Amino acid sequence: MGLRAKVSLAIAGMSVLVAALLGVLVHVRTAEATLDAARRAMDAELVDAVARHLEGQDTPLERGPVPAPLAAEVSRGTRATYLEGGRTLWAATTAGGEIVSLSRSYAGENAELARLDRTLLWSGLATAVLASALGWAVAGGLSRRIRAVASTAGRIAEGDLTARVGARGRDEVAAVGAALDRMADALRARLEAERRVTADIAHELRTPVAGLVASAGLLPPGRPSELVRDSAAMLRRLVEDVLEVARLDASAEVPAREPRPVEALVRRAVAAAGVPGVEVVVARPEEGAVEVETDPRRVERIIANLVTNAARHGAPPVVVGVDGALVTVRDHGPGFPDELLATLRAYGPQRFVTGSAARGGGVGLGLTIAAGQARVIGAVLTFENAQGGGALVRLDLRESVRRAPG
Repeated sequence: MGLRAKVSLAIAGMSVLVAALLGVLVHVRTAEATLDAARRAMDAELVDAVARHLEGQDTPLERGPVPAPLAAEVSRGTRATYLEGGRTLWAATTAGGEIVSLSRSYAGENAELARLDRTLLWSGLATAVLASALGWAVAGGLSRRIRAVASTAGRIAEGDLTARVGARGRDEVAAVGAALDRMADALRARLEAERRVTADIAHELRTPVAGLVASAGLLPPGRPSELVRDSAAMLRRLVEDVLEVARLDASAEVPAREPRPVEALVRRAVAAAGVPGVEVVVARPEEGAVEVETDPRRVERIIANLVTNAARHGAPPVVVGVDGALVTVRDHGPGFPDELLATLRAYGPQRFVTGSAARGGGVGLGLTIAAGQARVIGAVLTFENAQGGGALVRLDLRESVRRAPG
């Protein structure tokens, strides 16, 4: 049940409760006042009738039995009135050594009270309906504002740091919205500062790293020289990856759009990855090649990164499947750790997080770059563990499938 319905029901419930309490109070006070007035009128009528009886005039006085409580009261030598069963009003006293009384129906007063109760009931129901409608309208505005704040928070969580609530007013919802906007501003400023620092450091490292790679190439052959060259090459790849992540974070570049067969893109990417033993499996090759209109450089980089990541963190064989515009990359290793898989599904790849520290290798930028490139071209990356073991990553390019003209 939403906030709007809850507020409306709460207001309706309070309205019904207040109307019921007021109705009971009005009923009780009106019944008491009506009975008191009827008793006074009956007593006055009894006094007048007794006076006329003593003067020898005809009167409506009755000499029959009266209700026991009334008889007990009159026996003390006083006049008394009594409502019997809520239907008959009595008045009695003693005259000439005997009890004389008057009685009449109380139906008229009961009918008036019944009409009052109906009026109170319908008034209470009308008040509850009007209050519910008012509560629905007020809660609707409040609910819309809260949903707007929640939607903005969701967009910020998904990476849109330009999203703002723009809250106006001085109530609690406006305060929450303003706080969320300030948080987004601070987060954006901090991330921009981190991106600039990362990009500047990586850029400054390019020259000395290039010199280190060149110097390592001049070393005499041998195992120590090979280790130095491998480390230098790894350092250069790391610097290039950091620079690419920084460019992806800050880039507003519109990707190129060129028609390319998916199978051709996959085979070029696998060759560029340079991983031996990768198998490319094409489903339903007899149906012909599916073309996508996308940025081929970015697609190839995504697939190459996925293949490299599978070879580095998984186990052979690495299989790349092509099924129309759906590309899958699977290894036969232990698969994604549960904690990493939960993070990938909830937030996507996080830089410098690999989940494979025990096996070594990699700094967690490969999937980050792949996800960033996929986001730029409008593709979708999903992560899971395959049945039978191994990590499975799907690249969905179906939104970019080239449609036949006409």
